[in-house]
Amino acid sequence: MRLTELFYSIQGEGTRAGLPCAFVRFTGCDLRCTWCDTAYAFHGGVERSRAELLAELERLPTRLVCLTGGEPLLQPELPELCRDLLARGWEVTVETHGQRPTGALPPEVVRILDVKPPGSGEETRDFAYLAGLRPHDEVKFVVASEADFRWSAEVVRRHRLEGRAALLFSPVAGQVSARALTEWLLASGLRARLSLQLHKVIWGPEARGV
Repeated sequence: MRLTELFYSIQGEGTRAGLPCAFVRFTGCDLRCTWCDTAYAFHGGVERSRAELLAELERLPTRLVCLTGGEPLLQPELPELCRDLLARGWEVTVETHGQRPTGALPPEVVRILDVKPPGSGEETRDFAYLAGLRPHDEVKFVVASEADFRWSAEVVRRHRLEGRAALLFSPVAGQVSARALTEWLLASGLRARLSLQLHKVIWGPEARGV
């Protein structure tokens, strides 16, 4: 498995924000979102076996892990790694852009699925992956404008996502303020959660490994 970094921090986003968490960031992504903040994970990395990754993770004082990227589902062994972690008592979350099949992941895995608004440059057009949502999954919209927000709200309503999984709305740093996104959320009446990147608030937007 090709690894960019493995580190211990707090989860900065989503329903587990603020919890101590181990992060495994895999190398490679097949999308190029305009606002991507982890482009350093597109290339390079080092090869690590599942056994090596498990050994590194077992040394950390947490049982919550986030498998991310890049795009983690480009790693053929990801489902096996998830099964290994679950068998050892880990709570496993996988952050994915949503455009690759997730069916091979064990059902206990928390899938954090992106939906890409037009401002990303990689607008989601095939929403079939949302049909298999489970209550413990999360759906994330990263918005770069009010137009992105309105597009996202329409997706939520058209696909009846409210109540099926946690819905997360995040602003693109430097393009949308947290206040503006909060006001749009409140006005929309959506049952969704504002999700800010706490790690950037604490350590700054350019810090890595946190």
